[in-house]
Amino acid sequence: MKENKLVDLSLDFSVDIINLVKYLKANRETIISNQIGRSGTSIGANIHEAQYAQGKRDFISKLEIALKEASETGYWLELLRKTNYIDEQSYKELSAKCTSLRVMLVASCRTAKANIQDKE
Repeated sequence: MKENKLVDLSLDFSVDIINLVKYLKANRETIISNQIGRSGTSIGANIHEAQYAQGKRDFISKLEIALKEASETGYWLELLRKTNYIDEQSYKELSAKCTSLRVMLVASCRTAKANIQDKE
């Protein structure tokens, strides 16, 4: 159940990021838009890929990559806010979703790692 919620949230977040990139490019911002477009959509791609992992360690690896991408995306969101490309409300909404993804990813990684240790 938790993984499905994670998959759904990451897909919704990817849609938000794609819409943000469209907005940024319409306003002629290309440097950060390219970066956040890659990192923000990579979160969901790695979570989706983890669902078909070749074992627990591969599953954990994909989720850890998604976590790193979420952390990077949080940085780009903060930079967009500090450079006035997005307003405070947009930043708060996107940042909250990104933080939720990170929290869920950390919890999922911990659970998966504990399950591996229990079997060893």
